[in-house]
Amino acid sequence: MEVPRGFMATLWSFITFLPFFFLLLALGVVKAAAVGPVVTVVVLVGNSSVVIGMWPAHFIWTYYCMMKTKRLGLVLKIFLLVMLPLPLILWPILGILGSLVVGIGYGFFAPLIATFEAVGEGIINKFYHCFAGGCVDTIKGACTLVVDFVDFCFHSYFSYMDDLCEKVTVGETPMDVKLAKLPSCLLVCLFGVVLDVPIISIVALCKSPYLLLKGWHRLFHDLIGREGPFLETVCVPFAGLAILLWPLAVIGALVAAFLCSFLLGLYGGVVVHQEDSLRMGLAYIVAVVSIFDEYTNDLLYLREGSWLPSQAQLASEQSRTMKKAMQQLKPIQIWDWLFRSCEINGRILLDEGLITVVDIEECIVKGKCKKLSIKLPSWCILQCLLRSAKSDSYGLLISDEVEITHFNWPNDKVLDWIFGPLLIMKDQIRRLQLDENEEACLRKLILTSKNEKPEDWDGEGFPSDDNIRKAQLQAIFRRLQGIVANMSRIPSFRRRFTSLVKSLYLEAIETGALTEDHGESASGSKTSDGRKRQNKSVARSSSLDVGGSIV
Repeated sequence: MEVPRGFMATLWSFITFLPFFFLLLALGVVKAAAVGPVVTVVVLVGNSSVVIGMWPAHFIWTYYCMMKTKRLGLVLKIFLLVMLPLPLILWPILGILGSLVVGIGYGFFAPLIATFEAVGEGIINKFYHCFAGGCVDTIKGACTLVVDFVDFCFHSYFSYMDDLCEKVTVGETPMDVKLAKLPSCLLVCLFGVVLDVPIISIVALCKSPYLLLKGWHRLFHDLIGREGPFLETVCVPFAGLAILLWPLAVIGALVAAFLCSFLLGLYGGVVVHQEDSLRMGLAYIVAVVSIFDEYTNDLLYLREGSWLPSQAQLASEQSRTMKKAMQQLKPIQIWDWLFRSCEINGRILLDEGLITVVDIEECIVKGKCKKLSIKLPSWCILQCLLRSAKSDSYGLLISDEVEITHFNWPNDKVLDWIFGPLLIMKDQIRRLQLDENEEACLRKLILTSKNEKPEDWDGEGFPSDDNIRKAQLQAIFRRLQGIVANMSRIPSFRRRFTSLVKSLYLEAIETGALTEDHGESASGSKTSDGRKRQNKSVARSSSLDVGGSIV
């Protein structure tokens, strides 16, 4: 489809677009009206059942873990135990209301957007997908939402609580609140809420008309001139849909700014406690408004900086002067790379005996997935860190063609907390200057050793006897496994990892490892060398190129 050139061609394209758009909009609304109630019921009933059914267990276990933990000091523990009933009582109410809002929103917008996506490029049989797209898929997506929510309530929550109940390591100081600082903290929190909430809300409200007009101007410009995303897909109906929904986005931004203003104001008390300075807390109250104003200026491409007073000239990470014309990856692409890497490398490790069929069966049958869900992804990320350090990469080299840096890393807060520590670990590995024997041994030790103290590696074949070197590498391992442990609590992680484990189980059946493993366990013999390895060479060559098609 050619992009129109000239005034008359553009005008004719716009006129012919209107009936086409309104027909798609009407069809999308009809589909949303039919699918929306079903999706709302699935999400509401499914999530509400989990919230209500698990509430007694969550209530009791939260109190038990809070009383048992050694990671919190006495004052903070008493304060939390006194305040816990409020959020625990509100949790079922908020959970049910949130499920209702999510069900209505997803059930209405998913079929509507799928209707417009059906006329995009690369879609075969557009007429069929206009009617069928977003119906069954939306209902399946609603079921996936419920499954992810169940994983969070059944697994992620208890995983967080288990970490809270772990023993305090030597030298670790329990988190506590100093009573002498409480008056100044509460005073700054009060000032922060009184001052920052109305000022930030006023700043957001004053800029909302500009955000509305600027968004509409850009969308109309893309619609008429076929620029921006509409040039790539030449799917102008999306412009009309975006124009209609843009006021909702502006309202959402206002609500988000109002809610965030409370958190920003209350954080002043945290600053006072951390810095042990009332002056720093008061300065933060003033500076945070200026930072918010500067941040919104950057988002709207207004002038640099802020006219509001500030204690320091802080450069915003989102400043347009720092933006590079590079393609940003999406979070789903990072997840795809990680799980594809786990699948391919898992087959290699299964073939080599570092992962056994017993590990897979325990994960599927008994739910004991610590080795697979923590150590297998850690092994894959370690492989990436070793390659990146050896090649002197600026970022993380996930294949010969793809390097992840600050410029193309997804703009996602959760992933931001992961990327920075990984770069630090890569630099630490680079400074250690590992040889090939050490790298080969590390790939084994991360799966088989406890990695808690240098003595754990005695007799494991590590080439170096330097305990300091061992301790540094073990610290990297523990931090890497801690990152993966936090990643495993993301609801979608468990669902995708369960699918991965099932594929490894099928691989064991196809290669005969399952039968051999059971036969060997019955006879008590060691691992046989006759295990089938027809996929080993292919998997080994592919393991280093996982993610080559990520961009």
